[in-house]
Amino acid sequence: MTKKEIAKNFLKLAANGHSHEGFRLYVGKKFKHHNAYFKGDADTLMLAMEESARTNPNKTFKIHHILEDGNLVAVHSHLKQTPVDAGFAVVHILKFDGDKIVEFWDLGQPVPKDAVNENGMF
Repeated sequence: MTKKEIAKNFLKLAANGHSHEGFRLYVGKKFKHHNAYFKGDADTLMLAMEESARTNPNKTFKIHHILEDGNLVAVHSHLKQTPVDAGFAVVHILKFDGDKIVEFWDLGQPVPKDAVNENGMF
């Protein structure tokens, strides 16, 4: 399995309420993340992902681009908490050690209702 496939599977599992499985299958023991709203350890992020899926059971997560460069994978996606929500453009950056994710960044920007840019965010 490629790093891009691992990243895709991990993020889809997390978005669909299966973060425990995603972490068990794809995350390394020395994992750390950089989300400013949570402690930087694996368990805290895993539980936050699980709570988000439970709170938003109709969440959608659509990947638009996946780029791989050495031990880094970047995923550009559209995350919507509900079907009618405009959602967020999200970029996840995952650092790998072999076939395990060891570091994780996530950056998001709300999709505006009235965007000035005619090209859209995706």
